[in-house]
Amino acid sequence: MVGGKDPLPNGRVCICGDRIEDVSVRENGPVPEANVVIQAEGAIILPGLVNAHSHSPMTLFRGLADDLPLKTWLFDYIFPAEAKYLNPDSVYWGCLLACLEMIASGTTTAVDSYFFADEIVRAADKAGMRALVAQGVIDFPAPGVPDPKRNLDVGAAFLERWIGFSDLITPGLFCHSPVTCSENTLRQACDISHRFGLPMQTHLSETQEETEEIRKKAQVDPVFYLDALGVLDGNLIAAHAVHLSDEEIDLLSRREVKVAHCPESNMKLGSGIAPVAKMLGKGVTVGLGTDGCASNNNLDLLREMDTAAKLAKVAYLDPTLLDAESVVKMATIGGAQLIGLENMIGTIEEGKKADIVIISTDTPHMTPTYNPYSQLVYAATGADVRDAIINGRVVYRDRQFTTLDSHEIFANIGRICGEIA
Repeated sequence: MVGGKDPLPNGRVCICGDRIEDVSVRENGPVPEANVVIQAEGAIILPGLVNAHSHSPMTLFRGLADDLPLKTWLFDYIFPAEAKYLNPDSVYWGCLLACLEMIASGTTTAVDSYFFADEIVRAADKAGMRALVAQGVIDFPAPGVPDPKRNLDVGAAFLERWIGFSDLITPGLFCHSPVTCSENTLRQACDISHRFGLPMQTHLSETQEETEEIRKKAQVDPVFYLDALGVLDGNLIAAHAVHLSDEEIDLLSRREVKVAHCPESNMKLGSGIAPVAKMLGKGVTVGLGTDGCASNNNLDLLREMDTAAKLAKVAYLDPTLLDAESVVKMATIGGAQLIGLENMIGTIEEGKKADIVIISTDTPHMTPTYNPYSQLVYAATGADVRDAIINGRVVYRDRQFTTLDSHEIFANIGRICGEIA
């Protein structure tokens, strides 16, 4: 995924510590002595995928409330379920289940946001995943924050608690949306994020109804509303961004706002089709996300790539839009750029952190392989991931987890979800 370079046939990647030390052609010499050698014949070696938008503990609510419009789904089902069943224990185990799913399907970095975010940090750390973990901020009583007047105090304390904790974990704030957060909350969250030098996340223009609500309230489109508040800048990660005018896209580009595209969640909730091709054409940085399992219902970023490519083509009746290579970029280096880690991850090149996944091609549906980009986008699924390495550590080897006990996680999920059912 290095700009200007084609995929390397018969490649060999050497890792020392947490970094990539050498990338070369296998025939150029004998294999160096190593503590671990992973044979990857019949496979594609690629950078670990970056899930640009997820709410990992929502694995607990997978399939709980399907086939509903967003507002009904959120206010009548999800918010009540969160209020009743979320606690530090359930969030911890729900996030560990998400880590199992993401690692096994090729995701090595997650841009995550939810309540009880301390437990997400602990779970991601146990799994050995790289993550931007954001504490949820909303102007309603929320899990762990019963008094909404304290939402920013809780958020700031979360940042202070975890900043510098680990090379793999970055804390942040997530303002739920311009509809559920006041002007003052948005401004203050932005100020706090800037003070710590950390990204801020929000949902933006996810549905037509939400967009019209902002227009009615502020007399301007949502992107211009955020700009007037002073929160629209390169520090902001906007998820969904479905209902945008051309003028809003131009402004996102000028302000260097990053966008997380979640096509499957947008489709399932009937939210619409985000103008991704237009955003990319205007130079907007776009990553690819799954959203939470309650609105997707999986965390498989390879399946998300297939959907992203095809949805753009059918939206504009143009089969050339969002070609396979562009979509793989969104899921790798695009996601890295979204969180400011493009100098560390997102490509396989010497000196970068060793976040790498290996995808088998020796199966009927992956044979033959003429173009690895096309194969990854249009043929592969998460089930094809064979190995995963994060920060030089093998976390998934021959489809077996090395950092997590899946049986323990499934047992605890059964205990927790038995109460929900």
